[in-house]
Amino acid sequence: MIGKVNNASGRKFSDCQLFEKYLLVRFYWKALPAVVISKAMNDQGRTLTLANMRKSINQALEAKDASLARALMAELWAASPGPASASIILPAFKTLKALTDEVQANKLNVCLLRSFAVEPCIPTLQAAALLGNVELNVTLGGFNTYVQDILSPESLAYSTHLDCVILGVQTRDIAPDFWFGKSVSAGEKIADVIGSIESLINTFRSHSDAYLLVHNLQQPTWTGAGVLDVASVDSQRDAICKINLGLVAAAEKHKGVHVLDYDSLVARHGRANWSDESRWLTMRLPIAMENIHHLSDEWLKYLVPISGRIAKALVVDLDNTLWGGVLGEDGVNGIQLDGEYPGAAYQAVQQALLDLSRRGVILAVCSKNDEADALTVIESHPGMLIGSDRFSVFKINWQDKATNIQAIADELNIGTDAIAFLDDNPAERLWVRQKMPEVHVIELGDDPMTFADALRRAPVFERLSLSSEDKWRRRQYAEQRQRKALQGSVASLEDFYRSLHLQLDVFLVTPAHVARVAQLTQKTNQFNLTTRRYTEVDIFRFLDDPLFDVFAARVKDRFGDSGIIAVVIVEAKDTKARLDTFLMSCRVIGKTVETGILSIIVDRLKAKGVKMLVGHFIASAKNLPAKSFFADHGFKENTKQDWQLELPQASLKMPDWIKT
Repeated sequence: MIGKVNNASGRKFSDCQLFEKYLLVRFYWKALPAVVISKAMNDQGRTLTLANMRKSINQALEAKDASLARALMAELWAASPGPASASIILPAFKTLKALTDEVQANKLNVCLLRSFAVEPCIPTLQAAALLGNVELNVTLGGFNTYVQDILSPESLAYSTHLDCVILGVQTRDIAPDFWFGKSVSAGEKIADVIGSIESLINTFRSHSDAYLLVHNLQQPTWTGAGVLDVASVDSQRDAICKINLGLVAAAEKHKGVHVLDYDSLVARHGRANWSDESRWLTMRLPIAMENIHHLSDEWLKYLVPISGRIAKALVVDLDNTLWGGVLGEDGVNGIQLDGEYPGAAYQAVQQALLDLSRRGVILAVCSKNDEADALTVIESHPGMLIGSDRFSVFKINWQDKATNIQAIADELNIGTDAIAFLDDNPAERLWVRQKMPEVHVIELGDDPMTFADALRRAPVFERLSLSSEDKWRRRQYAEQRQRKALQGSVASLEDFYRSLHLQLDVFLVTPAHVARVAQLTQKTNQFNLTTRRYTEVDIFRFLDDPLFDVFAARVKDRFGDSGIIAVVIVEAKDTKARLDTFLMSCRVIGKTVETGILSIIVDRLKAKGVKMLVGHFIASAKNLPAKSFFADHGFKENTKQDWQLELPQASLKMPDWIKT
């Protein structure tokens, strides 16, 4: 049984009442089709309208049941994403924000420069982002004024508060000869198009450090030469492919510039169905209304990682999620897991999990099952593509899923807001949404053949760059389990420290380390004195500034190399230095590594003639472990709430158990 839950108004719901609430959610959800929401029919033949759903969400908000309101909005969006649902979700979120602050959205300022109308896309983009706990403030450039917007230093594209600029230009606007299949001198024209876009990229980067997303060029549905186009190496399609490759090469010259594969997006959803010619002619909107949410989803694959709202770990169910059937009822030989239908659907999910693991996403299992039987399937079933070594934590028991997810977060030493949850059972998804609204719940339909696609569409798993630490992460968590086992076997903390054989290397950051350093500033929460978030472009700016030193630290021990686990950014002017950033991965908290790092930084500052080191602690909801850092290391607090350390008198020394 699920148990009892208190809603926001203080009323208690029994198991039966909670299930009735769930049925209410599912009643509306099943009645909402993918496109035409206003004429849906439920099993009993009663007509349901968009107004019904709005009423249901509003009733939950009026009852101050924030978790149910969020669950209803998430289910509505999963069933029918787009402008109509956005018109319900956006005002509902304003009310929800006034009710509760239990989930803080990451804020992001975005500017859209375009050659076509995108106004109908914006509410859809904002609604989808809010459901992922990202709040977008979107500014639009003028219609088809993207060149002027980039060339003018005074344009809104260079507003100091912008985090990201999106440049969306149609093929028909920037390369009309290739769009319409006119006879052209292909080589020169290709170079001209690439050069014009590269010039815009260079100009933008000379004025702004914001991220820049550049749409590549869409192929036409029909080529001018018909079937003869594919027979020529200088074809219309080939020319557009060459332009798109040139855009990738141009973007690679700059940090923080990325190419959004707009052509593949169109192809995935069908070239013939992507556009609505009547809307293009009347509104200059080249996208059919039913495809607007697909474009928003593609934007979010970049905007979500830029915001830092990514999932570090994915918690997966087993029965009817990783394999077909219920293990306790069907037995090891009765579950569906092979290359044929329907077992192939579950192998597709496992392949998606393997792909996520290679991106550095930690995998964990949370299942109501007999542990021995479940592990037997994972380790020895011939249809399994993913082995037990790919999972960092197993919680296979009969506790509720929310309790197990919290235990997984504790074991991995990450926040629950960095966890995504995959489960075929809608009741389990609702339960986790209500108990843990900060967890990203992957919404699934009724057809297992769509499960893998749902995983691949989720923007929380996207990464704009991969560090070596990302690729090693699964191994590092295995090593962490060995450290915990060792800690439990020694008599004292000092004995534990000495038995680790810790080695610390503190060094000045080079361009090769920038991706990892920026990543740590964006996602380190617990041991982070100021919680300042920096992009790769920001870190490069620090490297170019003679007043700043950017340090990183790497730790090794008897179990392995933890990689780069700390970042320190120091600004020094004459004899005074300021700690802009001091952060450390949660994987090395509690090993006195922070003392070792600070002692090395202080020695280097002394060598430069610095007499005073000043720091500041900016409290957040999660950085309590760092609160006593300054007091613990001899800093004195002044009346401005700064902490100061007189370096000539400082007596910091490297812990005996750490070697450098």
